[in-house]
Amino acid sequence: MKTKRVIARLDVKGPNLVKGIHLEGLRVLGNPSQFAKYYYEQGADELYLVDCVASLYGRNSIKNLIKKVASNVFIPITVGGGIRSIEDINDVLRAGADKVSVNTIALKNPKFIEEAANVFGSSTIVVTIEAIKERDGRYLAYTDSGREFTGVDAIEWAKEVAQLGAGEIVITSVDKEGTGESFDLDLISRISNAVDIPVIAHGGAGNYEHCKDVFENFDIDGIALSSLLHYNSFAHLEGSNSGNEGNKQFAQTRSSFHNFQKASIPELKRFLNAHKINTRL
Repeated sequence: MKTKRVIARLDVKGPNLVKGIHLEGLRVLGNPSQFAKYYYEQGADELYLVDCVASLYGRNSIKNLIKKVASNVFIPITVGGGIRSIEDINDVLRAGADKVSVNTIALKNPKFIEEAANVFGSSTIVVTIEAIKERDGRYLAYTDSGREFTGVDAIEWAKEVAQLGAGEIVITSVDKEGTGESFDLDLISRISNAVDIPVIAHGGAGNYEHCKDVFENFDIDGIALSSLLHYNSFAHLEGSNSGNEGNKQFAQTRSSFHNFQKASIPELKRFLNAHKINTRL
């Protein structure tokens, strides 16, 4: 039985871990290296670090964080945001990342996927697809945290990505991300049935049942979680919140955040294993 992965996703803006809804309205949560170390100690299978404004501002400034995180954790680290060249990938890998995630550059220049896979190996190259459902039922791929319209069909793009040599796809439902309403099961079904490379589902998990359902119903390799983990981590991370701002206070006053179960990685894995979904305990 294939072992399923539970991946902790950390969105980073400058020195801070941040979180929003639909990839927007970012609020400061705390120190990303502190959260990363905590999730490693909790049993995360991988970490996924995303500089969520790097592509928007045409920069890549996460290398120091990668070095700090890599010195304290010993699980695979995927890094995304602002990757524009083979040199950028090399820099990120030398800083301590194991894999890189690309989105904007891949849509602008699909051959970049093939080039990067030839240089670093397919297993190193992850493509993120930020998908939004249109009124006609199609899913289109977006860039820059769901801000920039491309007009590219997300399902056809996933097929092309696989053919070009990507080793893995992270599919983000922008509509569901940060809501706790559940994964977009229709989107995940279409993507997972369209490709034969590993698929990671991201966006919408609000409780353990959501995680179980997506594993039970679709042939995916893992789930990337952020809100479900972050909002229950404050109590375990003294000083992680910056002042009186950020999602800790926001979550107490906005009703939608009550969608999230008080979750931890060990409890989630025990729940999944009890339902015959094999995870590394």
